[in-house]
Amino acid sequence: MTYYLLIALCVIVIISYIFDITSKYTRIPGVILLIITGMIINYGLAYLNINFPDLSGLLPIMGTIGLILIVLEGSLDLTISSEKKKLIFISISSAALLFLLFVAIFTYILVNFYDFSVRLSIINSIPLGIISSAVAIPSATSLRKSDKEFVIYESSVSDIIGILTFDFILFKYTTFGKGLLGFSTDLLLTLVMSIIFSAGLALLLHKISHHVKYVIITSVIMLVYALAKLEHMPSLLVVLIFGLVMNNNHLFRNKYTIKFIDIDSFNAELNSFKHITGELTFIVRSFFFIMFGFYTSMSDLLDLNNLLISIVISSSVFILRALFFKIVLKKPLNPLLFFAPRGLITILLFLSIPGDQLLPFMNKGLITQVIFISILLLSFGNIIFANKKEEVHVSA
Repeated sequence: MTYYLLIALCVIVIISYIFDITSKYTRIPGVILLIITGMIINYGLAYLNINFPDLSGLLPIMGTIGLILIVLEGSLDLTISSEKKKLIFISISSAALLFLLFVAIFTYILVNFYDFSVRLSIINSIPLGIISSAVAIPSATSLRKSDKEFVIYESSVSDIIGILTFDFILFKYTTFGKGLLGFSTDLLLTLVMSIIFSAGLALLLHKISHHVKYVIITSVIMLVYALAKLEHMPSLLVVLIFGLVMNNNHLFRNKYTIKFIDIDSFNAELNSFKHITGELTFIVRSFFFIMFGFYTSMSDLLDLNNLLISIVISSSVFILRALFFKIVLKKPLNPLLFFAPRGLITILLFLSIPGDQLLPFMNKGLITQVIFISILLLSFGNIIFANKKEEVHVSA
């Protein structure tokens, strides 16, 4: 039995690797293929009457680890410079304003047309309003550099803002004013501590001579994330700032730092750390989405009672995005319009809502449908955009 399980795990990794490679050519995100693979495995085991232990409790744990690694991997690829101020500003603005706009409109509808409380409406709206960096970042590999950086910034910031807002609303402060003050204090404290923490880890990465170092650095990042999360602090911000500090170490280069750090040697270590992070991210993301697919039933996916709601939600997301890009950002819709998928973070926050605070329409089937529709639209956009690029190339 042990060897069969080992074979199965290896086959899953190889299949995921094939999906990752072929997605660059088919423009179909590997995530959706992983979810479908998980569903096929489930039905295959059922057909063969093979009992499989219930591992659904691992989903939130794997999802959290995956989220940390994905944001870390993305931030390690971002470069901050004066030339990119506009790109950073519009991507952050897009993430914040579109998220707030969606949650505000959805909350207004739930409160005024269905008589739900404001607090419950906001809590249930947030998971549906967040762009999933777990899906968006890997799908952006074929984009030009500026568009790819936009996707990384926008989706990472969307995750952070969504989680911050979710924790703020879910955590019961006595008054709004006190809650806002506590939130602002935590945010400022996290920013300062993150920079200090990042500098310490950077020095640790450079100075450790033991052959085991990258796993230790990653474990410390996850430990700090978990401790910050327990204190209801913006923990994902710690991960993002660490990656930005590491990859933009030139901003901290001065006559004092060069006494302690050999920059060339440090950048070599950093490149190795990036490779290790990328491979860890690939493994965790692969197993998370296959497990999610495994525990997703076809009846959930094809539930007609949920389908109309999920279509309305998905349509609203992309209509708002199109209007925002055209009117506010004045950017072309292709290809960035389609890079607003829902995924890992949507699942994690949905699972974090206490059962007594879930609204009647919020169920696994609806979440699954919204994720599938948004990823299918992403695939469609990728394919159409690829065809347009080929046409331009041929005509040239």
